[in-house]
Amino acid sequence: MAKKSWIARNAKRLKTVEKYAEKRKALKEAGDYEGLQKLPRNASPTRLRNRCSITGRGRGFIGKYGISRIKFREMALKGDLPGIKKASW
Repeated sequence: MAKKSWIARNAKRLKTVEKYAEKRKALKEAGDYEGLQKLPRNASPTRLRNRCSITGRGRGFIGKYGISRIKFREMALKGDLPGIKKASW
């Protein structure tokens, strides 16, 4: 499990990105790069990290399901993910 502070920091960044999304879009369309620089650093969507919604793990993230590879495997083997089964040939 990821540290609680990392998960909280990423959640705070997500709120900041959502708050300034419209303003960023308007500044970009206008070509006002000086105005963009005055926005908070965490207002940029590139500062976000994809994290597992269950454990908070930052690596091995499967975007379609929103969970890490480890949780994906555990849930698939338990049958919690419909339509997913272990490959065997």
